[in-house]
Amino acid sequence: MHLTRRAAAVLAAIGIVCAGCATSAAGPSSARAGSASSAITADPSPSADSGSLSASASPGATQIPAAAALPLAGKTVGIDPGHDGGNFDDPAYINTMIWNGRAAETCDTTGTQTASGYTEARFNFDVATDLRTDLIAAGARVVMTRHGNGGVGPCVTARARIINRAHADVAIDIHADGGPAWGRGFAVLEPVADGPNNKVISASVAFGNDVRAAMLAYTSMPASTYDGQGGVIERNDLAGLNLTTVPKILIECGNMPNATDARQLTNPAFQHVLARAFTAAIIAFLTDRPIQKG
Repeated sequence: MHLTRRAAAVLAAIGIVCAGCATSAAGPSSARAGSASSAITADPSPSADSGSLSASASPGATQIPAAAALPLAGKTVGIDPGHDGGNFDDPAYINTMIWNGRAAETCDTTGTQTASGYTEARFNFDVATDLRTDLIAAGARVVMTRHGNGGVGPCVTARARIINRAHADVAIDIHADGGPAWGRGFAVLEPVADGPNNKVISASVAFGNDVRAAMLAYTSMPASTYDGQGGVIERNDLAGLNLTTVPKILIECGNMPNATDARQLTNPAFQHVLARAFTAAIIAFLTDRPIQKG
């Protein structure tokens, strides 16, 4: 378990962070997807990311004119919403084997879902869209690895490449877990040094501390009762963490098979709160400001 570097909060930052977020149940996934696609390019096709990064798979960077007062002005943040809504329809593509830096794994997976059928892919994209809005309001340039929830992929190797080539100052992979139904809570997954990521391990751990602190300060989701220690675990089997050259963590925001977690994860208001928590963690990491309870 890694202890957080910060315990206090900065109220001024929250006013900026929340500029683009709602505090009550808001529009469905389709509304978010529409607002995101209006400003960035369409999903990369499976064929586009099989090798080199093509134009259609290029980082969908979006930026507003930076103002000196904005805490993330001049910063680039990578967001990787795990999986994709169309992965269910193309098993041949997502089961293609890739090299994750240590071993072979599949290009991607379908992800998990709640008992009611709400998919992890949709959840990941909904939260990522809210986070993108908040980060742009805070002055950041945002790079996303996918721009809708109806495509396939891209492969986890291509996702890492998109964010690395954008030279992001920090990046976050957004997921929800498919753990045991009795288990609850979030887990911050941190990289283990394996070559490509060697130079960003300590920074990634520091960012993980900030994400953990923000989750506890902003949300009612507890630290995982079944994975890691105190909501933190090191992982060496994930391409997104093994191949990163920028500070990055993966967050399992909760456990979809657990009924209590599922009620929160499917609630748009809770998704907005998650985005606020991640924005606060990113601001804390990039500016050395303390985490604040919203």
